[in-house]
Amino acid sequence: MKFNLKVLTFSVLVATIALVGCGKNDQGAGGAGAGAGAAQQMPPATVEVQTVSLRSIPVVKSFSGRVTAVETSEVRPQVTGIIESVAFHEGSYVKAGQELYRLNRDNYISAANSSIAAIQTAEASLISARASLAAQEATLAQARADLARVESLVGIDAVSKQLYDQHKTAVRTAQANVEAAKATVNQANASINSAKANRDASQLDMSRTIIRAPISGKIGISAVTAGALVSASQVTPLATISRTDMVYVDISQSSSELLRLRQQMASGQASEGSTEVQIVLEDGETYPLIGRLALSDASVDEATGAVKLRAVFPNPDGLLIPGMYVNANLAQSVVHNAMLLPQTAIIRTPKGETQVYVVNQNKQIEVRNVKTAGTFQGQWVVTDGLTNGDNVVVVGGAKVKPEQAVETRPYSPNGQNPQGVGQAPAQGPVQNPNQAPSQAPQQSKTSQQGRQEQQAPTAPTQNRAPTDDSAEQAEAQAMADAADEVAQ
Repeated sequence: MKFNLKVLTFSVLVATIALVGCGKNDQGAGGAGAGAGAAQQMPPATVEVQTVSLRSIPVVKSFSGRVTAVETSEVRPQVTGIIESVAFHEGSYVKAGQELYRLNRDNYISAANSSIAAIQTAEASLISARASLAAQEATLAQARADLARVESLVGIDAVSKQLYDQHKTAVRTAQANVEAAKATVNQANASINSAKANRDASQLDMSRTIIRAPISGKIGISAVTAGALVSASQVTPLATISRTDMVYVDISQSSSELLRLRQQMASGQASEGSTEVQIVLEDGETYPLIGRLALSDASVDEATGAVKLRAVFPNPDGLLIPGMYVNANLAQSVVHNAMLLPQTAIIRTPKGETQVYVVNQNKQIEVRNVKTAGTFQGQWVVTDGLTNGDNVVVVGGAKVKPEQAVETRPYSPNGQNPQGVGQAPAQGPVQNPNQAPSQAPQQSKTSQQGRQEQQAPTAPTQNRAPTDDSAEQAEAQAMADAADEVAQ
């Protein structure tokens, strides 16, 4: 009886499996037809577009640059001496004329005093020379008077010729003595002037024992400390002062870019831009103050092939430090008949071409090659390839392809992407009508149900002795498993 029951059960299972397989094939064929119909009835994708309106736009170029000080001065000693004290804090702001170092001045005080004494000696010598000159001039006057009396007597032979000659010689001697006295006076004057010059030099050297700041600015690290011997001929500066209330930003532009810019200006495609410069710091923050372009170098650097541009920036808070790396944004030109497009509208091809998607009058996607000229206010400046009235795809371009029919809506820069814009419809992907529809959704549903059944919790089993009914159920389950293997 049990054997007949087993045979009957096995036969019923085989027949059931065959019927189920046929049913699945029929359902699959019917589902495929339904899927094709659903795919053909799906609505077109929706994209956000921006209408082209050509205008004049400044072209902002970004350059790398370095911050340099407007003024930099090295603090150096002008006399030799030992440093007695350092009168500043490293890294602080100092004013022009402020005392920085003080040298030992004993030797210079002694030299100054010696020069003063030399002046006094020279002045005394001058007084003596002037007195001697006066005496010699008096002697000369007396000799001339004596000669005049003798001359009147020699004519009447009242005196001898010899006496006359002696008086003439006395006059000449007196004249020579006067000239010598004058020379002595001049020498005394020269000695005084020399002594005064030595005094001035000694006082100047003495004043230079106090080393002062040549300019106002931020002083760096001191190379020496108190007790160090310094000299006017040493190579190493004592410290460096940089003026930082105003700074330069030196940027480099390739000569080819500059030449192309000038050609565009000459042809009328662009006009000269603003001299304002904005910089971005190393941490990505934009410097709040605007600088201005001061000059451009007159020659091209042979090593780099670039032209140096220099901008001046106010730096009241000292945020810009000499040597700092920055990115400088400069609107060198204004491009005419151009428009701005968000970055999401621009497509870069593997060949390096720049393209956009345009929705034509038939509401189909069309590819346009365009040219860009830098960025402005975070958007690309498009200079060629578009005309007024073109509808450029800004949002949703990644989910469409050329010649595909689409629906459009205006692009909202500050709004969120509406549900479904740029995404496939909820009914499933659009398929080519010539291809067989996919059964993936049905299989996914079946597999999901299977996973749910596998994950369904089972009731806990109890330890109990097997009965005849449970044995028959176990045999029936074994035959069912065998039937599954045969069906597979």
